[in-house]
Amino acid sequence: MAEIEQKTKRYPTDLTEEEWGRIQLFLPSLAKSGRPVETDLREVLNAIRYLARSGGGWRMLPKDFPPWQTVYWWFRRFVRRFMFRTIHDVALMLDRERSGREASPSGGVIDSQSVKAPEAKTRGYDAGKKIVGCKRHIAVDTDGRLLMVNLTTADISDSAGAQLILDSLRKRWPWLKHLFADGAYDRTKLMDKAAFLDFTVEIIRRCDTAQGFEVLPRRWASSALSDG
Repeated sequence: MAEIEQKTKRYPTDLTEEEWGRIQLFLPSLAKSGRPVETDLREVLNAIRYLARSGGGWRMLPKDFPPWQTVYWWFRRFVRRFMFRTIHDVALMLDRERSGREASPSGGVIDSQSVKAPEAKTRGYDAGKKIVGCKRHIAVDTDGRLLMVNLTTADISDSAGAQLILDSLRKRWPWLKHLFADGAYDRTKLMDKAAFLDFTVEIIRRCDTAQGFEVLPRRWASSALSDG
């Protein structure tokens, strides 16, 4: 019965055999005491993926997963070890190499998206979008792969939000030099900080004669990710 369950996906979020084979390399094989890990870490990851996709609380975890306390303990340990970030970054670099690019990006796009967040503890009002909620400040490579994301209240301006992620971008992606952005990012403080961190921010503006929606060069990548 156990073998059948391992081969059959109970939920759409369960890891496939291929996914598990790749992620398993990043998982700890020994407990802190030096003994082999007894918890089924594949089931722990299945539980975390289920919660992330369904939006349920820890105590709402279905009974066919390990106890929620066990899943939560391992989740906290994975976060402290930067495991999820490491898996993301390695997968991103491998995907870039498969597409014929250098593993580490040298150019990227910054953008933001305000979203309604009725359950958030703190929210803000984005007067431009007329949305009460939170704002995602996003950086992607020029093909749209996610490099960095930071969440603030919706009242934080685009340029202020971008300043918050520049330091992290420099540490996490040291070869990144050139950033594309729209006119909302053309602010002195952002430009000064970008220059200090050795970034070049290129502002892509709409044509003065354009009417209605217009696809801007280097702007579609982040917009597609934000809407996805």
